Formats: sequence, C-alpha cells, structure tokens
Amino acid sequence: MAAEQFQALREYLDSQVLGQPAFTESLLIALLADGHLLVEGPPGLAKTRAVNALAKGVEGEFHRVQFTPDLLPADLTGTDIYRPETGEFVFQPGPLFHHIILADEINRAPAKVQSALLEAMAERQITVGQKTYPLPELFMVLATQNPLEQEGTYPLPEAQLDRFLMHLNLDYPNAEIERDILRLTRGEELAGQAKMPQPLRQADIFQARREVLSIYMDEAVENYLVQLVVATRQPEFYSADVARWLSYGASPRATIALDRCARARAWLQQRDFVTPDDIHAVYANVLRHRVILSYQAEADGINTDQVLAQLLQLVPSP
Repeated sequence: MAAEQFQALREYLDSQVLGQPAFTESLLIALLADGHLLVEGPPGLAKTRAVNALAKGVEGEFHRVQFTPDLLPADLTGTDIYRPETGEFVFQPGPLFHHIILADEINRAPAKVQSALLEAMAERQITVGQKTYPLPELFMVLATQNPLEQEGTYPLPEAQLDRFLMHLNLDYPNAEIERDILRLTRGEELAGQAKMPQPLRQADIFQARREVLSIYMDEAVENYLVQLVVATRQPEFYSADVARWLSYGASPRATIALDRCARARAWLQQRDFVTPDDIHAVYANVLRHRVILSYQAEADGINTDQVLAQLLQLVPSP
C-alpha cells in the first residue's frame, strides 16, 4: 500500500516539476532515508516549487524560511516571550518545529544561524537558553543554494555540508521541456498530468522507512559500497591521477548515507534487494559534497563529478 502511495506521489511530483526526474526521485529517497537535501542550481529551476509539491503530498506542516544576512538564530528556533499578565516567560516555537522546512538560499545566513539549523538537522532538537526541545519525528530540511552569486554569502564549511544526506546539482531544461513549463504555468492541461494524490500519512512514511531498512543487500554488494567510499580516502591504490586530484575523502557518514539511499532507491523501484545500479544512481549525489579536491584538480579543470565518475569506473563492481 505504501509503495503505491509513494508511486502516486512521484507521478504527481514529475507532473509539477517537469524534466527533473532525478530531482523528484531524490526528494522521495531523502524522505525514505530520513535525511536532508541540499539543492544547488540557478534561479528559476523549480526548486521551491518541488518542495511545495512534496509538502502538499505529505501529511504535516510546511514552512519556508528565506535566509538573509540579518537573520538571527531565534528567527529559526523560537524564543522565550515574556507574558506580563502572568509574569512568566513562555517559549514561542519557531519555524523549525514544522515537519518540512525549506531553507531558501542557506548560504546567505551567518554562521550562528547555520549552526542552529544544523543542530536541528543532526540532533533533531534545538536549544534555547538552558532548555532543549525535541523536534517532530518527521523532520526534513531542504536547503537551496544559488551558485551564481558569491557576494553577501557565507559558504557552508565542509563539516557542516557533511550533515546533508545528498547534494543535488540542477541544470537548465531543454527547449521541449521549457515549452511544457510554459503551458503548465498558463494553467493548461498537459498529456498524462497526474492529479494531486491523497497526502501520505506519517504512519505510512514510518512504515516505509522500516521496510527500506529491511531491504536485502548481498555481502558482495555491501563490500562494493564500502570500497567506493574508501577509494576516496585511498585513491592511490586505483589511479595516480585521481590521487593528485583528491585532498580529502569522504567520512563514514558517507557510507551510512550511501547505504540508506541505495536501499531507498531499490524500494522505490519495487525490489526487495539492492543492486550495484542502485549504488551508482545515488553515488555522486551522496559523495559530491563530502570530498575535497586539490589545487591540482582545479588547475587541470577537473570537477568533483568527474573524479567520482572515474572512481566508479576504477573500483571493480561485483
């Protein structure tokens, strides 16, 4: 039952966010893997629209926060409000107490605000004064970044980027998709356009997450998954060029994320086992923000995706 509901939600997302099937699949993988997404791309690529569509298809409360340089941690977490009629301070919850959070242009907020958000993402709690408040069991942050503008931004440090389950890079659609986008925004019906499904109940989401964890992974596939991450730390065993291009590899958190995402993708494909193709499909998104390239890579015109593609070719697949 849950699988059919997720499939209906996926069809709805694809009908609302045209030409981005990998993006919509990643949204559902993050929901199933109980993780957070960082989405990077130029303005106007339906990042906010996709998150809005996901929020409509899930039972829960949604809140969008526009990050700006003057934002304060209390604007996210909430604060204690003095009530003169009782003479007491009462905690007023902030936006982080919703179930799905859109952190728009996260790199525009200063470090204190970013750290407040990242505590919530990692610990599923927030601290105000001397008190700690738990967040809802269903809690998902989808953060966006605009790669075109660097002025007035505070880039996330690598250690904080590691808290995101996946980092997606979006690109412009082709001309045919762009014509469909025009028709969709004019309110015209498109062929095969899906209607909004019944919102997924939180109980069904938690049940689906338990099913994802029970997906079978063969020992050979598991060893392959681990070797793909270890290869980012020991690239000299595979290629001298890749060793020159990589300064730092991925942490064990990457192994955990790769495992969860591969299982979630297998579940979405309605399989009860993980294949190497599932790992390949999510590998770049899981590792993209967790490896650091050297100056030599920049000098050679090599980007992170090219290095990860090389490792996929070099590490023997079962």
